[in-house]
Amino acid sequence: MRKILAISGSTRHPSSNSNILQYISGLLPAGYIVDFFEDLDNLPHFNPDLDNAELPVAVADFRAKIATADGILICTPEYVFSLPGSLKNALEWCVSTTLLSHKNTGLVTASASGEKGHEQLLLIMKTLEARFTSETQLLIQGVRGKINPEGILTDASTAQQLKAFAMAFQELVESNG
Repeated sequence: MRKILAISGSTRHPSSNSNILQYISGLLPAGYIVDFFEDLDNLPHFNPDLDNAELPVAVADFRAKIATADGILICTPEYVFSLPGSLKNALEWCVSTTLLSHKNTGLVTASASGEKGHEQLLLIMKTLEARFTSETQLLIQGVRGKINPEGILTDASTAQQLKAFAMAFQELVESNG
């Protein structure tokens, strides 16, 4: 049994990013349990003064989910050429820990352009020492034109990219025990 924590960088419900995570979860084999973290907007603003024994409950719960996961999947939009503040805030709560160090990670940026946001996501996750490869990171540009109003992926090329991504993520998770 492999536990995967899926984090959408979008707080919109439903979002293209959540739809992409759902699609990826459907590509993973039996024995993979995907937990969709949906409390990104409930995490308090990062404050190093609160990063102590009396950690806010929402942050402690978030960290516990990361700690028990065999892998992390992040799919995020790009806002103003950057990561959404809520996702960056969540990642900042991990800076003083080693929770993401060597954690098997799949990173997807799905947005209109996404290039700058993707660069920042890769830099932050590399800084946090997350374990990912060139095959377990993906930039999907023009995502809104690739998903229909019902949230179904309709673009065949993107479907192929996500299939390759999911296979690479599975290999990464399984290569690490």
